[in-house]
Amino acid sequence: MIAIRTRKSASLAAYVALLPMALTVLFAYLGTMLWTARVSVSNSRTFPSDDFVGAAQYVRLFHNARWLLSLQNLLVYGLLFVAACLVLGFLLAVFIDQKVAAEGVLRTVFLYPYAMSFVATGLIWQWILNPELGIQNVLHKMGFANASFDWIIDQDMAIYTIVIATVWQASGLVMALLLSGLRGIDDEMWKAARIDGIPRWRVYVSIVLPMLGPSVSTAFILLFVMVIKVYDAVVAMTQGGPGTASEVPAKFIMDYLFGRANIGLASAASIVLLVTVLAIVAPLYYARQLGAKGRAA
Repeated sequence: MIAIRTRKSASLAAYVALLPMALTVLFAYLGTMLWTARVSVSNSRTFPSDDFVGAAQYVRLFHNARWLLSLQNLLVYGLLFVAACLVLGFLLAVFIDQKVAAEGVLRTVFLYPYAMSFVATGLIWQWILNPELGIQNVLHKMGFANASFDWIIDQDMAIYTIVIATVWQASGLVMALLLSGLRGIDDEMWKAARIDGIPRWRVYVSIVLPMLGPSVSTAFILLFVMVIKVYDAVVAMTQGGPGTASEVPAKFIMDYLFGRANIGLASAASIVLLVTVLAIVAPLYYARQLGAKGRAA
């Protein structure tokens, strides 16, 4: 009887401890999402307004050349960023999984950039890519007078500098996730592959990668969220420039929310990003749940 009461008390204490977080999710997250959705269908400018305009803000948004450019940049950035992080993270994980010397030090070195803020990363790479101070200047001093690496001030190449900086920062996280998956693979599988004479690369492609499905999907979701949220690195490196060459949706939203005092348009853009995230993440989550049920059965 005493044990039952103790368990009930512990259960009640756990629910009480979770109450602040539950209230935060309910009011701070869901509440603000609903408020943003409400503002996005109003004629709000500097302050929220009750003037209902339906989808007018969304129509105005998708007729805004700057917004369309930001979506185009986000697509280019997202494809390159996610692909590069997954490939580089996988290669780093495979490298460390070979039981290399100083493995702990290497794990820390590869993962350390992720512990830095995107602002710090952006400032570091802004200096590295600055034609007057960084790589180009070093090449000139080494005698390569015609060498040019001015991507950060080139309208056609600026978005790729954001990719370089953020891949450097995030690939360590992918490495850590995939390394944990690699360490969960039975050594007997490798012994059987060696006995059968299967090339090592074929084992990774045909056996290991499918087994890493949950880790890869987790990494993909995290990277996708980073893509949608990318803002700090852009502001720190290029301020969205030259001109609007490296404009991204998050910067568009912040500029219209605070700089141009158009919270209706900024809210519509926010809802578009939210729907995009849900459209990608929800099917992946559903597929993972089905896969987990299938394995359990």
